[in-house]
Parts: sequence; structure tokens; C-alpha cells
Amino acid sequence: MNKILTPEQPFINSSVKVGIIGGGVAGSTIALRFAELGINTTLIEKGKSLVNGPPFCHLHAGGNLYREISEQQCITLLEQSIDTVKVFPHSVNYRPTIIALPKTDQGEVIDLLPRLNKLRERYAELVQQNISNKVLGDPEQYFLLFDRNALDSLAKRVLPTQIEANEDWLVAFAQQVDLDKLKFPVLLVQEYGWSAFRMAAIATLAIEKLPCCQLKLNSQVVNIEHQASAKKWRVTYKNSQDNNQQQADFDYVINACGFKSGEIDDMLHAKRERMVEFKAAYVAHWAQCQGLWPEVVFYGERGTPNGMAQLTPYPDGYFQLHGMTQDITLFDKGLVASAEQSAQPRLLSRFIKKIEQQWPEKLIKDRTVGSIEYLAQYITNFSQANVAAKPMFGAQQIPGDDATLRAADVSFYGKHYARTEIVKASSALTAADVILQNLLDVGLVSSAQVGEHLHDYYFPITLQCSEVEVTNKAIMFARQRDYPAALAKNFMLADLTLSEQV
Repeated sequence: MNKILTPEQPFINSSVKVGIIGGGVAGSTIALRFAELGINTTLIEKGKSLVNGPPFCHLHAGGNLYREISEQQCITLLEQSIDTVKVFPHSVNYRPTIIALPKTDQGEVIDLLPRLNKLRERYAELVQQNISNKVLGDPEQYFLLFDRNALDSLAKRVLPTQIEANEDWLVAFAQQVDLDKLKFPVLLVQEYGWSAFRMAAIATLAIEKLPCCQLKLNSQVVNIEHQASAKKWRVTYKNSQDNNQQQADFDYVINACGFKSGEIDDMLHAKRERMVEFKAAYVAHWAQCQGLWPEVVFYGERGTPNGMAQLTPYPDGYFQLHGMTQDITLFDKGLVASAEQSAQPRLLSRFIKKIEQQWPEKLIKDRTVGSIEYLAQYITNFSQANVAAKPMFGAQQIPGDDATLRAADVSFYGKHYARTEIVKASSALTAADVILQNLLDVGLVSSAQVGEHLHDYYFPITLQCSEVEVTNKAIMFARQRDYPAALAKNFMLADLTLSEQV
């Protein structure tokens, strides 16, 4: 794991020019990593703000939402999440996740324990190596088990108004969930939330202060070609506000276009096998909400009527909802693959319209109400919740042909061209370092220039972003994108006080 350096140290001088196409979480993170080092970086984003792609709400510190992925992927996600918390602490919603198995589920809690034990062991090793890695609480309490008797006892307690111990997170759950529908024990895991709005705010604030990063918003790339004689990439992009075209030459280009990465690949006739999946989450307001809620996940078999149900809390009674069924988060024909003639998987036009235009009001209502009802089978009073906003939606790319892949980072084509291929947002820092290493390998940056910062995350400007300015900017982004301000607030500071124990 990498050590975070925060002292103001001189920037590293470099004449190389790097162009990054796409200002989502991957492109923005790489731009910050490079510009903080002094590498001349240009970030080209077709939207009017950064980190405005598919929604993410979770760090995935151990991949515990996915029973189907490999143990190594889970460990990788744990390590990447720890680094993410260290570099972007103000973007994290510090509350754990309850994982419960309904009686309808085919699995058993005991089946989850071997992997959880290995994750706990790995976390303990990382903390022993460097105390700065202790960002998920005490390693011994990375996960905890609560049997039926424990939950029945917790249900008799007065709802806490602040969190003083991990078990406090389960009081509202014990009182309001239909425990007769669950298998036991129930798990509490230190899987924290992650705010896309707050991440967008941090990226914007830091990039504005970094002289080595030029930000081109409202700019869509329309062509890219290799200038062989000059050993440069010429990128042509069009500004959506004035329709003017501009060109820029770069020594190295990074394709961070997310689900549209194949469109850039096609401009270069660069073959690539990948998949794209359209997904959505829904926003509900539960005005009658009582108590302090962690994230809650009810396991289920993906794609079936009993798919996983996920309740993500925000301040002021707002919740983000997932249900891994075809009627909620998943969509019929929403997963597509690239073809021989194109590296870009072709989503059906109805999905493209949702991404680029807007959802029909009836569909918003039907799917959100459906997701509320789906959660209400376990939390009866949640049926009182109402539709609060349009869905949070988008398409994510999955490199290769394994739809269960969750930990991925980068691929390369020829020299001086990289693609970010992250599936989970917490993999963005790893992608940045893989590309940084490639810059060294091809001789565009020397190890003498980078020095010790090759193995240390160097984000002094990014880490200077204050809680207040991050919150104000995040709320502005939420309102610009027509979402409740609560989704941008710091869950940790909004309505509760967290002790150091948690």
C-alpha cells in the first residue's frame, strides 16, 4: 500500500504533454495524479462538469456485495479502497454495511466467512505495514456477526442519536426489519459509502488550483490520429457551446471515456473486446425514517425476481435504491458486447436516449415505486417512502468477456496510448499508477524526475480541499444535475456524530 505525502514539495518538471479524453472518475483521478507531479496534462470532457458518468455510491472495500467474484478481486478492491479513502477522505460516507441473507436465498452465512476472514487478515497486514492504512476502523472489527438473540436485544433499545459503538448501527435495523424473513447471523462489514458529487467537487477544486492541468469542458473529441513523423497524437475536439473545433498535439493519450471508450478505439482502428451494461439506481425520500441507518444489503440471485436489494442512506431521510432484478436496476438487453467490426458495444437506442436526454416520467415513477416496494418486503415501513428524483443511471464498461469482472484497470494499444478500463471507481488510482509506470517504460518520463513519488501517492493540492468548500461545490453539482442536495452532504457530519471507535 502506498504512503500519502502531504508536505508542499516542488513540482517535478517534465516536458511531456498528456491528453486525457473523458473526465469521469478515472480521467479526473489520473489528471490529478499527473498534474500534482508536474506533468503537463489536458483533460477533455464533453460534459459541463467532472465525474458525471455512471453513479457510484460505494467504496467496495472488500467486494462484499458480490459473492460471485474471485477472492483475489475482493482483496484488490480492499487495497484500492483504502488508498481511495486516504487520497479523497472528504468524498467518503463513513458508515458500515449490513449484509443479510433472506430465507429465500440459496446461500448460507457460513459460506461467506472464509473470504471475510482472509480480507480481515489482509487489512490487518496492511495496517501493520503502515498505520496510515487504518481507515476502515479496527482490523479486528472489519466484520462482526450478530445472531437473532443479539438483534432482538438491540430492538429493545432506544434509538441512538449518535454512534458510539458498532452495534449502534443495528438498532434501527433490528427494530424495523422483518427479522423472521432472514437467516442468521447478520453481518456488519466496514464497507463505506462514496459520494460521486463530493468526488466531483474535489476533482474540480483541485484541478482549478493545479497549473499543470488544463481543463476543457463541453468539449467532445471528434477525431484522433497519430502523427508518425512528429511522434505525436493529434486530437480534434469540438466545443458544444460555440461549435468551434480545436486541435491539440500530445505525446501520450489516455482514453478514459468509460462506456464510450470504443468510439475512440474505432477512430484508431484499435480492436478491443469489451462489454457495456446499462444500470440504474433510484432516489427515494422516507420522511418517516427513524434512527441512524447504515447501508443495508439483502443478498439474492442476480437477474432473478429475488435479486439483491440495496438501501444506501443519505442525510435528511433520502435513500438510493438498487434491486438486482430486471424490473429495477437491471434491464432486458442492457448488457451488450463489442463486435468484430467495432470496439464499441452498441446499446439499444432506448438506453442511449435515457443517458443523453431524459427518462419518461411514468418510467421514473414505476421503477422507483417498484424499488421501494422491493425494499419494503424486508422493511415494512419503507412503503411510506416516495419518489424523490430522477434515477441515477449510466452505462459501465467491462473489459473482456467476463461479466462478473469487478477489479480492472488499464490496457494499452501500440505505444503512447492507454485505455482506462475500471469497473469500480475505487480502481481509478491503480489505473493512474499503471499508466504512470508506462510513461516511464516508454521513456517519456524518467525515474529521476518522478523520484520517490512513483511509489507514493503525491496529492498535496487535492488533500488541501476543505470540508466546507467540498460540501458547497458538491451541493451545487447535485442541484445542477437535478438531485436533492442531501445526496451531496457529508453523511458523517450531517445529523450524527461518529466516535473514533467507528
